[in-house]
Amino acid sequence: MLTAWGDGNMDQLLHHLRHLGFTEMESKIMVELARQGSASGYEVAKRLGVSRSNVYATLQRLEQRGFLRCSPGEPAKYSVLKPEEMTRMISDQMRTSLDYVQSSMPKSEPEKPVFYNVEGDKNVFENLSRELAEAQHEIVVDVWREEAELLRNDLQQAEARGVRLLWSCDGGEGMLDQPVPWPGLPMYGTGNGRKFSLVVDRRWCMLGMRGESCATQALVTEHPVMTGLLLNHFAQELVLYELEQDMGEELESRYGHRYEGLSARYWSSPSEGNQN
Repeated sequence: MLTAWGDGNMDQLLHHLRHLGFTEMESKIMVELARQGSASGYEVAKRLGVSRSNVYATLQRLEQRGFLRCSPGEPAKYSVLKPEEMTRMISDQMRTSLDYVQSSMPKSEPEKPVFYNVEGDKNVFENLSRELAEAQHEIVVDVWREEAELLRNDLQQAEARGVRLLWSCDGGEGMLDQPVPWPGLPMYGTGNGRKFSLVVDRRWCMLGMRGESCATQALVTEHPVMTGLLLNHFAQELVLYELEQDMGEELESRYGHRYEGLSARYWSSPSEGNQN
């Protein structure tokens, strides 16, 4: 039977030869020939303890592939290429195959951006932590204080890496106050839970809801329409907030009681609209 400098080393060598595409029999024959220098098919079969017919067929196949040399005579003697010659031949063949596969493999249409749901606190915040850790340029955050506290460490780490943070929050130390919504606009935090949204690198976004009276759930996507909508909404909130801070008295003096009706006209509930 085939033995060598150590069973562990032999097993590793055979393993790697099989990994390169050689069969178990081919691998054992090549190692045996490398050890003996040259041998006849009969001698190889005897050393390996296998049938001569299998050995002869394998020797011919390896010779045709260029890994063995056969010397004329009776009986014919086989020898394997030097290790550097064999590995160079394998490397060239693999490179040729890899280049061909890369250039000839059919190319499918790019995958369309998908929307998927995430449910439960653990899953939602694991998704957020993973994306925030990979952020490179910018994170836009529109959350309530409760969610802001849960994300504080991830966001501070991102900021320490040089990522730009844009906050909109309902209050808290070191955070931008929540922009004042237009009069009549439904408030965040009412109804079934607190709404939150994040946009990472203007590429990935999450829009969700969380609260004591509802299960945590969120919509996640890289669809440019959704990321664009959230960014536009965020920018409009901040612009309105700045306008109200700078021109609040002027807005009221100019529009008077009509100022509250500007948004109520579009955002009031159907029941409220029927009463007006």
